[in-house]
Amino acid sequence: MPPSTTEQRHDLCPEAGPVPLTGSAPHASRDELDFARSTAPEPHRDRTKAILQAHPDVRALIGRNSATFVLILVSVVLQVTIAFILRDAPWWWVLLAAYTVGAVADHALFVMVHECAHNLVFRRTWLNLSAAIIANLPQFFPSAVSFRRYHLKHHSFQGVHELDADLPSRWEARLIGNFAIGKALWLLFFPLFQITRTARTKEIALVDRWVVLNWSTQIAFNVLIWWLLGPRAMGYLLLSFFFSVGLHPLGARWIQEHYLTAGRQETYSYYGPLNLVALNVGFHNEHHDFPSVPWNRLPKLKRAAPEAYTSLHAHYSWTRLLLRFLFDQELSLFSRLVRKNRGGVPLSGEATVDTEFPFGKK
Repeated sequence: MPPSTTEQRHDLCPEAGPVPLTGSAPHASRDELDFARSTAPEPHRDRTKAILQAHPDVRALIGRNSATFVLILVSVVLQVTIAFILRDAPWWWVLLAAYTVGAVADHALFVMVHECAHNLVFRRTWLNLSAAIIANLPQFFPSAVSFRRYHLKHHSFQGVHELDADLPSRWEARLIGNFAIGKALWLLFFPLFQITRTARTKEIALVDRWVVLNWSTQIAFNVLIWWLLGPRAMGYLLLSFFFSVGLHPLGARWIQEHYLTAGRQETYSYYGPLNLVALNVGFHNEHHDFPSVPWNRLPKLKRAAPEAYTSLHAHYSWTRLLLRFLFDQELSLFSRLVRKNRGGVPLSGEATVDTEFPFGKK
């Protein structure tokens, strides 16, 4: 049975404990709403050190999984094949296929882009970037290379508002509000809201040769799909992308990962059945603690250090979480924790996570 929503304390999960939140009350005025605040550093670094001290054998899980590239190729071919099949189909077939099959395939591809961002597919960075650009092809928007930059910042500066693009902007949170219609529209157009956050974040180079390559490759692919297969095929790919990260049970992943659904615990894992098609992306506490462990070994990490994770609140249904987020007025985009503490990292420079030993060699 899944644990109750009551959190438990443990030496390896210092962020646990039900503490009232700031700015999530449904009857607060918009001017009063704000994120919950913390003066403590992000919790993952300390938990990683504690796990390594208690279970030094988990270092054996660090590495790469080159088989992920095979999955990338299979998934890209699958999406293009379905687009080809639907090129003359009725639009309602296109919509149904995108929601049921395309969303799952695109979400898996997004997870594989994420693996490439951490250099967990190949040893050389340029090979991971190339693989990510290929995985990006069915997703319409050229985002793979830029995602890598912003995502590594998210790991290095979790909760630092001017650096962590995973956090909503304040105007974004005030615009959406606490009601279901606003939150549903936010999920539906989630990729567009994410783009607007780039203007807020700092210390990231927006354009370089890899970004140009990502854009030019994606535009060429989109033109070819439109020219060879037509608008319905393109519509299938576009709808698959929006459903894969938006108003869909898979889209609840964005709520699961860092929204404060149980006290001030700021990172949550998901241990439900959709991990089978989402390549274990639900193991989010495990991933933040050890970003150098590939997706196929994250369940082994949890089993290797059970005391570190069984005491943390976790989710077991993305569908249930999606409905709770939509209809619970105490949950809003302000249900996030922010901090100024940068963990001693200098103010400038491209922050990265060492994919082999993220917290130093022992």
